[in-house]
Amino acid sequence: MDKVKRAPHRSYGQFCGLARALDVIGDRWNLLIVRDLLCGPMRYNELKTSLAGIATNLLADRLRVLEENGIVERQLAGTGVHYALTPRGAELREPMEALGRWGAPLLATGRNGDAFQPRWLAQALPALLRDATADPALEFGFDIDGALIVVHLGKKYARADLDPAHRPDTILTATPDTVVGLATGALTVDQALAAGHLQGNAQILHKAFPRPATV
Repeated sequence: MDKVKRAPHRSYGQFCGLARALDVIGDRWNLLIVRDLLCGPMRYNELKTSLAGIATNLLADRLRVLEENGIVERQLAGTGVHYALTPRGAELREPMEALGRWGAPLLATGRNGDAFQPRWLAQALPALLRDATADPALEFGFDIDGALIVVHLGKKYARADLDPAHRPDTILTATPDTVVGLATGALTVDQALAAGHLQGNAQILHKAFPRPATV
């Protein structure tokens, strides 16, 4: 069994799976690095831009620790070195989606100037919509800050694609706050429509989000 490669003073020193996991991924920025790489491999400068506020030396340190523990690996591509999740790192998707669902109600206070990137929401939407079903399947989009997120909702699945070539007939242009509110049930479809601009058939959204607002 691989040993966690952390300095002793940075370890919780507990024989517990959660404590050992936090020894590896519990430092600030680590899970956000994993979050971005769940969307696909990225170059160092792309990661640094996405993680606005992280110092260059700190990002290098976090990537080194994640590499040493088999969570991140370097890949050579035509455009240079990319960082990607290993199969072990990709296993973090499920617990991170659960943590994202737990944290979604905390977004109710609004964006308040916080950084936002559409791919974060594209990644979160399938987890937020895990209890939503549609039979027959539905397709609709959210236009957020000029980026298009297309949602495919079926009887047993939810998928979100960022900026695909295909544009669905029904697209709601709205703020991130509005889309999160709709996906979490904090807003009804009518409230989301009033806050945004709809192109297409409102009944598609009513079928996708039939539940009433929770607040």
